[in-house]
Amino acid sequence: MTQLKTLQSLLADHPDTACAISAPGLPDMTYGGLRQQIADTIDALRGLGVGRNDRVAIVLPNGPEMAAAFVSVACGATAAPLNPAYRADEFEFYLTDLNAKALIIAGGMNSPAVEIAEKLMIPIITLISMPDQGAGRFVLDAGARFETEKRQIEYAQADDVALVLHTSGTTSRPKIVPLSQTNVSASAQHISKTLALTNTDRGLVIMPLFHIHGLIAAVLAPLSAGGSIFCTPGFNALKFFGWMQDSKPSWYTAVPTMHQTILARAPNNKAVISSHPLRFIRSSSSSLPPQVLAELEAVFVAPVIESYGMTEAAHQMASNPLPPAVHKPGSVGIAAGPEVVILDDSGAILPQGQTGEIAIRGPNVTLGYENNPKANGEAFTNGWFRTGDQGMFDTDGYLWLTGRLKEIINRGGEKISPREVDEVLMDHPAVAQVVTFALPHDKLGEEVGAVVVLREGASASERELRDYVATRLVDFKVPRKIIFMDEIPKGATGKLQRIGLAQKLGLA
Repeated sequence: MTQLKTLQSLLADHPDTACAISAPGLPDMTYGGLRQQIADTIDALRGLGVGRNDRVAIVLPNGPEMAAAFVSVACGATAAPLNPAYRADEFEFYLTDLNAKALIIAGGMNSPAVEIAEKLMIPIITLISMPDQGAGRFVLDAGARFETEKRQIEYAQADDVALVLHTSGTTSRPKIVPLSQTNVSASAQHISKTLALTNTDRGLVIMPLFHIHGLIAAVLAPLSAGGSIFCTPGFNALKFFGWMQDSKPSWYTAVPTMHQTILARAPNNKAVISSHPLRFIRSSSSSLPPQVLAELEAVFVAPVIESYGMTEAAHQMASNPLPPAVHKPGSVGIAAGPEVVILDDSGAILPQGQTGEIAIRGPNVTLGYENNPKANGEAFTNGWFRTGDQGMFDTDGYLWLTGRLKEIINRGGEKISPREVDEVLMDHPAVAQVVTFALPHDKLGEEVGAVVVLREGASASERELRDYVATRLVDFKVPRKIIFMDEIPKGATGKLQRIGLAQKLGLA
């Protein structure tokens, strides 16, 4: 199959009348409507002097307008979605760092981004929703600044930048990751192929749409296949099963913490689950405990496909395959788009069974961080992008992550994978969620700590859990401190944040 290299070509051939975007209580937006929305958006941006490769910051709540705005802007300029929950200082950093040419914000939205954009003299474009014309339909209003005549619609080309996102910046200043039209189109097609998506599939979108997982896997991949997406206002466990009943999805993708919250509410929603069977469930962005995978499969009677992604790869790098192929709990599957290898410290490729740094290359991989030669020098070796993750391939070619190199706990020279401790603690019947992390130690450098959320109605003491781990792991891997909390501290996208957690909890 020929790989399409622009978002416009990715969306060009689906029937005009087929549903593209739907949302709770709204009429559908068809593919014909979506293509018209894209053309209208590019025309409006051109009228403001925004051209190909110009950055347009997008600050919108989750929902159909955000999905449509991302796709529409990215088809003609460079989309730069930002977390609406950012504070003023964060908006100032990101808008300045991006060199944003314009800011799109929802009409009536009270956001510090407006004040910052005015301070930086960035044109503000108000998105006015037109829900009666279909989920996600909108017009853009920039006041009298728009040129009024219609222009020839000029779509972005394959090498143009479609999307810019920042790395999480947990250990250093956030880096800008430019992703070309080719990068994001390739990744959408890789995911679509992995999941065998067709025009009959409907995805339930609960991921935040300022993050690579939601933008590519939840939005672009199904649209590339001519399927439809049901856009919610964002993840809400109380409403999940109601949305499932309304949308009748064939699949959804989420991070492990979301899956665990959904499972907690599943016993009260057995009728919805049985009357709306899913073809599969996808998990990505952080490791899914095998115990949670098994419970999801048992409750939903559907395969759970764990995938491995990162921003620099426009999301997907590896994935477990659909049945009848084997999917291995605890593994992130086989290479699913780019080439994937294991490198040693010198950059040599290691054989199956040996542990080293995971590296990738392929059409979905960024060509490099923006204006950051030092980071690029460290990240690329002989054309391979070094992910910073440690792992190995088994004899079947399935990839196993053993940890994030920066997350590995170094206890007096003994190296400990936080994931290994997580998985042991998750086997304890009282434990619902856990995140293991490095605690500073004056003599050893680092010590093992863990945050635990107990199952509802269950109880366990720190001593009991430490003794339990000690029966399964060598002594130096046993957490010296276990903190009980009602909720695991997470980042904006729902991912567990190991790096910097000790500081966040006041333990450093």
